[in-house]
Amino acid sequence: MNQSSFIDGDSLIHRMDPRFRVLMAMLFSVFAAVVEGFMTLSGCLILSLLLVAMSRLSIVQVFRRLLLVNGMILIFWLLLPLTVAGEALFTLGPLTVTEAGVLFAARLTLKSNSILLALIALVATCPVTTIGHALKSLGFPEKLVYLFLITCRYLFELEQEYQRLMTAAKIRCFQPGNNMHTYRTFAYLLGMLFVRASLRGERVYQAMCCRGFNGRFYVLREFRSSIVDWLLLNSLILAIFFLGLLEWGVVR
Repeated sequence: MNQSSFIDGDSLIHRMDPRFRVLMAMLFSVFAAVVEGFMTLSGCLILSLLLVAMSRLSIVQVFRRLLLVNGMILIFWLLLPLTVAGEALFTLGPLTVTEAGVLFAARLTLKSNSILLALIALVATCPVTTIGHALKSLGFPEKLVYLFLITCRYLFELEQEYQRLMTAAKIRCFQPGNNMHTYRTFAYLLGMLFVRASLRGERVYQAMCCRGFNGRFYVLREFRSSIVDWLLLNSLILAIFFLGLLEWGVVR
């Protein structure tokens, strides 16, 4: 869950005002999620690839993230063509592959990859705390922002506790297998994970109270926008506007 490979950088995207990056990510994600045309979705994918190129991120690291998501999408490719009703393309014994199912899976693939690449370029290049402060600056409710920040923080805590418990189990010669001992061990591990995480959360909260925490996180620096930020935001809006015209048949 380490983002340092994306956060560290000096590209044009890295130097942008975080508020603009978050806003651009939200606009692009909503648009890519609602459109259906393959020409429009292909344009979204090209636009997201352009954002990744502008971020100058490691191709290997980006490809690894794509592999994780597309591994899940592969399951939909196996299920949707067989379960979505529509005109049959071909049959494999008792199984019928439908055109509607294949198109559904293809749209899902283009949407998912486009949104993921845009989020990697615009959001994953920001520290989590900076994203939270950007959301607050954009007018999101403070409680929602603080919940987001604390949730992200404790995902790392849960991962660390899980690694400690797994290390302790391996030291005791635990070897996972398809047996009741393995199932019982993982059940105990899951229970201890939440117990230890809860206790750690109490200690962290007490430490925060000792340091004068009053329910608010204060920002040490203010965000400042530049002409480049506005140019990039307007460029993305124009690109989305053109793709929208292409989607709804105004431009052929």
